[in-house]
Amino acid sequence: MRFGLALLLFMLGFLPGLLAQESAQPFGADFPNLDSDAVGEWWNRVPKKGGKPRLLVPREDVVAFAIYTHDRGVLKLTCQLYPLKPDEPREVHLEFKHSNEEQWQIAQTQPVIFPGWSSHFRVEDWDNTKDVQYRVRLGNLSSFEGLIRKDPVDKDEIVVGSLGCNSSRTPGPRSMIVQNLIEQDPDLLFFSGDQTYNHTQHTYGWLEFGIQFREVLKDRPVITIPDDHDVGQANIWGENGKKAATPQGPQGGFYYPPSYVNMVQRCQTWHLPDAYDPTPIDRDIGVYYTSLRVGGIDFAILEDRKFKSGPEGKIPKMGPRPDHINDPKYDRKSVDLPQLKLLGDRQLHFLDQWGEDWTGAQMKAVLSQTAFCGAVHLHGKPDNRLLADLDCNGWPQTGRNLALTKIRKVWAPHLCGDQHLAVLVQHGIDGPNDGPYGFTSPAIVNTIYGRWWHPLDETAGEYPVEGSPLPWTGQYEDGLGNPIRMIAYANPEDRTQETLRADGYGLVRFRKSERSIEFECWHRFTDVTAEGAKQFPGWPVTIRSQDNDGREVVGHLPELKFTNAESPVVQVISESTNEVLYTVRIQGNSFRPPVYESGSHMVRVGRDKPEQTVIRRMTSKQGDRGKILQIKL
Repeated sequence: MRFGLALLLFMLGFLPGLLAQESAQPFGADFPNLDSDAVGEWWNRVPKKGGKPRLLVPREDVVAFAIYTHDRGVLKLTCQLYPLKPDEPREVHLEFKHSNEEQWQIAQTQPVIFPGWSSHFRVEDWDNTKDVQYRVRLGNLSSFEGLIRKDPVDKDEIVVGSLGCNSSRTPGPRSMIVQNLIEQDPDLLFFSGDQTYNHTQHTYGWLEFGIQFREVLKDRPVITIPDDHDVGQANIWGENGKKAATPQGPQGGFYYPPSYVNMVQRCQTWHLPDAYDPTPIDRDIGVYYTSLRVGGIDFAILEDRKFKSGPEGKIPKMGPRPDHINDPKYDRKSVDLPQLKLLGDRQLHFLDQWGEDWTGAQMKAVLSQTAFCGAVHLHGKPDNRLLADLDCNGWPQTGRNLALTKIRKVWAPHLCGDQHLAVLVQHGIDGPNDGPYGFTSPAIVNTIYGRWWHPLDETAGEYPVEGSPLPWTGQYEDGLGNPIRMIAYANPEDRTQETLRADGYGLVRFRKSERSIEFECWHRFTDVTAEGAKQFPGWPVTIRSQDNDGREVVGHLPELKFTNAESPVVQVISESTNEVLYTVRIQGNSFRPPVYESGSHMVRVGRDKPEQTVIRRMTSKQGDRGKILQIKL
């Protein structure tokens, strides 16, 4: 469904924009100033404080930056431009220069789409085994160059840079982070949202972000997913696309016109692999949830705001806002109503299908905007204690547990941002520590709404991290009753001082030969090339991939010995519930499947998908250590 339908929907959705005049009010008369820095006679729009228009740059610089991904034989690339004047070209050329060539060769020519000033390229039959130089060129006026990297499947360690929350209150370059990332050379960059806080001026904010990071964006795959501030809202509970009454949005839905939301999503996500199911939600708002494989790591990319229910009008108000709870006596179950949604049925189905397909993958991970818990006590300022925040993915609890159960099935960690506070937790689902790990990266620039982890009794939880320099690790419950084990956190020391705000970014290292995952957390102003450069206290942390399933093992099924396959896929299903317990790619050619109950189980195996049943009904008691099943795939 991905490729053909996605391309058709894209053309149907954006062709009118290609043919329409470049209106001064492209989002309608009700929102005349939306994206005003980049529409109408923008070149004559002088800021209130004087000076030249904010997006008026030397014309040789109008091609600002480019971002891309490639997977399954398809390269997708977005070229972002500054606004164009009426007499300037409206077509962009994508050119390649292969290693044995001296001249640039035009591969495609595509129109500039208004509003948003982006141009998009899709190249089929892409050979991902070679590095290829690229250039995007607007006639003879301006151009931008970068490198399409080959897929690093030959590398054992795949490194992901995890970033988000790029405060617009602190403009200017992000020099140290960019220099560090170039030095650390991640294979993939993941920006989890809030690339800009310019709310009603997305084109300006998106260009500001791109210029800040383009030297590291230009030559590696990049995932950018918009969050609430990117589409102009304080928070989003999308409710399948309904119209929100206010930009604060607690009643659910999107406040600004669908055309504005779609413009933001086009600029930030068109370059991702085609959506798993591109069918728009209500009011023709597009979707982009999908997956991307880089170097043998398969990343599910979720939209954790798009389908989520809003709290206002559904649960009682128990704090200063509909989404903030401060009543310590409230019934936690009373806010977990059966009709509430988190990821929504469509994305849950996607996770099921993604979890069973290990083609080209040795390990898996899940990416989204925010955390599946409320690992925060103090909000906005150090004296503002909040019991529960319904903006996080800890609510609704049933939806949270459904999502984590599916993530656990593939031994995947979850990476996100949004919270402005770096934490590493192990989630609990049915009990403490039985779920996957979740890493929330710090805010790139933490000048908007700081947060702190600070238990009221200032004591460590049960089973604190041995040897940690941090005082408050161990098992806790968040304000919604969700069990978590706090592994590490990076509280701001003093948000009035630039170097003490806990700004920074994360790195995650997937080591395929070890099936291990290392989480790193770096301060914005640390020079990683300096001798003795240190991360935030409590990091790095290394886990095994299988640690993302923390359920207690009560026994094992017979050992599986594969005679003609290395590292196949194994799936174990509980006969009593018909639930898939896990689907994983094993290491080597033998595996003793662990089980978590004493009943009977089914085991399915395959090279990339669990297509062959090898055990129909067997209890763990029958699976004694001496029994081996010889399997030929």
